[in-house]
Amino acid sequence: MANAQTHLIVFANEKGGTGKSTTAVHTAIALAALGHRVGIIDLDPRQRTVTRYMENRGETAHRRGINLPTPDFAVLKGDSIEALEEESAAIAQDKDFLIVDTPGRDDAFARHMAARANTLVTPMNDSFVDFDLIGQVDAETFKVRRLSFYSELIFEARKSRAKADGASIDWVVLRNRVQHHDARNKKRVGDALMELSRRVGFRVIPGLSERVIFRELFPSGLTLLDKGHLGELGVSHIAARQELREMVSGLALPERADVQSMDLIGAA
Repeated sequence: MANAQTHLIVFANEKGGTGKSTTAVHTAIALAALGHRVGIIDLDPRQRTVTRYMENRGETAHRRGINLPTPDFAVLKGDSIEALEEESAAIAQDKDFLIVDTPGRDDAFARHMAARANTLVTPMNDSFVDFDLIGQVDAETFKVRRLSFYSELIFEARKSRAKADGASIDWVVLRNRVQHHDARNKKRVGDALMELSRRVGFRVIPGLSERVIFRELFPSGLTLLDKGHLGELGVSHIAARQELREMVSGLALPERADVQSMDLIGAA
């Protein structure tokens, strides 16, 4: 698949509506803006959210006559693991990062790529509905009762990977759409995540809040990092851009000496 120098980042969650494609696209564009060589593959040929975002971005750049940092992208065309391996290898050629966006459902291709990831990112909304994907809590105490099937699947994949080639999968749970107004629920979800992370071994980092701007930018393919092409930004948009920078920094991805710092991208 990817060569040994390509860092594979897989965004995976079997539940839809968690902001998975949004965070995958923004991570890819942020890394490209830093100067990294980035590829992104869309494993959902029906919905094609990532593909459409990138196509919109290309159309905007052409229409405005501007240069926008854009990763190479492809949508899955084959119907076998062998085809997936070939397509992934093609887009990963000479890349620093290959980002994979998976469907929001149980999917054999997603499981295959997750088991090969260097960084596995599981976005979730800040609620116990989404938490149920990775663990079940007691209805009275909100303490973790057991791991979910998904957590057990990833746990076993990490063990198998370590045994097979000695590599480790950095599993990151991304807390998207944190509800700032509901402090009690936020704390309960946070406490449960910390408890489960100690048992399973994932990291928890803050993601993106629920903001209209992320949906509004989709038709243009722009992101909040595209300074100079967005017009005048409000205070909430500047805060969202800072969230995005902090999210990508929190992934703790390998850096190259010849690329700039994430703190400088899109800085006001």
